[in-house]
Amino acid sequence: MATVEIYTKATCPYCIRAKRLLDMKGVEYVEYELHSMPEKREEMIQRAHGRTTVPQIFIDGEHVGGCDDLFSLEMDGKLDPRLKAA
Repeated sequence: MATVEIYTKATCPYCIRAKRLLDMKGVEYVEYELHSMPEKREEMIQRAHGRTTVPQIFIDGEHVGGCDDLFSLEMDGKLDPRLKAA
């Protein structure tokens, strides 16, 4: 199974939606909640090539983008193969 990391904020509806999709697929992920871990914000921005919005999602260290990007991968049938890789 791939390693999935997601940077979030607790009240962000897009974060909740992205995590719900991962949960429905039975994917375990490491969550960095920026309110309780503010030191992770700069790390996220660097890893996400300057993107400052949440969520920011990484699969096996590769930036896949935010919630809409994750759902685009799902709709295109490309998410499951990436999650199974490793």
